[in-house]
Amino acid sequence: MKKILFLAILIFQGVVMGAVLDSVEIKGVKVPLIYEKSDNLPIVSMQIVFQKSGSIEDKNLPGLARFSANMLNQGTKDLKNVGFAKELEDRAIHFGVNSGIETLGLSISSLKDEFDYGVNLISKLLQNPNLTNEAFEKVRTNTLGAIFKKEDDFDYVASVNLKKILFKDTPLQNPSLGTIESIKKITLDDVKRFLKKHLVLKRAIVVIGGKIGIKEAKDDTKKILENLGVGKSESLGFFNASDKKEKIVVKKDTKQAYIYFGAPLYVKVDDKDLYKAKVASFILGASGFGSRLMEEIRVKRGLAYSAYSRNSINKSHSYFTGYLQTKLESQDEAIKIVKKVIKDFVKNGATKEELESAKKFLLGSEPLRNETLSQRLSRAFDEYYKGKPLGYSKKELELIEKLSLKDLNSFIKEHPEITKLSFSIVTK
Repeated sequence: MKKILFLAILIFQGVVMGAVLDSVEIKGVKVPLIYEKSDNLPIVSMQIVFQKSGSIEDKNLPGLARFSANMLNQGTKDLKNVGFAKELEDRAIHFGVNSGIETLGLSISSLKDEFDYGVNLISKLLQNPNLTNEAFEKVRTNTLGAIFKKEDDFDYVASVNLKKILFKDTPLQNPSLGTIESIKKITLDDVKRFLKKHLVLKRAIVVIGGKIGIKEAKDDTKKILENLGVGKSESLGFFNASDKKEKIVVKKDTKQAYIYFGAPLYVKVDDKDLYKAKVASFILGASGFGSRLMEEIRVKRGLAYSAYSRNSINKSHSYFTGYLQTKLESQDEAIKIVKKVIKDFVKNGATKEELESAKKFLLGSEPLRNETLSQRLSRAFDEYYKGKPLGYSKKELELIEKLSLKDLNSFIKEHPEITKLSFSIVTK
């Protein structure tokens, strides 16, 4: 019954309160704390994010960051995986450890009455994780099984190969899940070293909100993080995508051609014109029906069920990317149209109608992107992580509203690098 209540509350979260930036001092380190008070519902949500701790840190062992995160999901050494999961389940506490490209994060959310118990449980996890040979072999088996399954996921194959082209000879060229070869090479000592280096105070950012006061939020943060070492913070570095216009073609027993494409995008997270990139991306391919790519490829020519493109702008890398599926016999024509649409977009820019439509959607849908506590906390973290002041998204909307067609098209023409397309194709 408690779990049903909690799930219902997650769905019906409400009022926008606004996050604030604070910090909590532990072992002489001021750990950033992003906090939002909301008495609307009896829930608390917390994330602890460790910077430069994702797959970008895999080095010569692709998949190590995700493997290490999954080891933490195996519970404490005392309770093991099943016992730890039962403790969470009995109290409707949602907990997980996930690894991305740049970060590794622990998340916990529950009803207010159970949050202290959850904090104690996570504290015990960080003190005494289940880093045993038994848990290690279980994670290895599950990871290898997931990789084997991905061999028949043609979207995954095409996506991974595109990254190999765009980010060759960088930490971003390998799949975050790892490869059969790399997972077989990982040892338990590799995992222990990874966690010891990356789960440290100097890399931590805490995001917490809900029915909890700021003092209690800080106390809970201390209770969890006091188990960690001070460690060192490190720069992410930055990697540009390749402009060499390469192609990888993989032959599979498929009835469709899976076409993934990408190119450099010389825009960074601190770029003053970031909002223009957002509008341009929406018009070109990120908006689904009504986008330039969808209109030309599906609506006018019927070459694909969907065609999509977007800008991926991160602290460590930025690039332009997209994908579509088409009939085998339409493969070459579809690629030709993708190149033409993007080239024409850079040359001629957007139309007045496209800009007005983009503004109407981006401004009108804002409440839907800001209605739940988790959405607001996630946005606040993203703003802080990318060096923006909390609440920057409101300023961005004001900039979008004032954006002129002339300024947008000047920006588009300044980025011809997106025409230097590389392709990753899975076909018969």
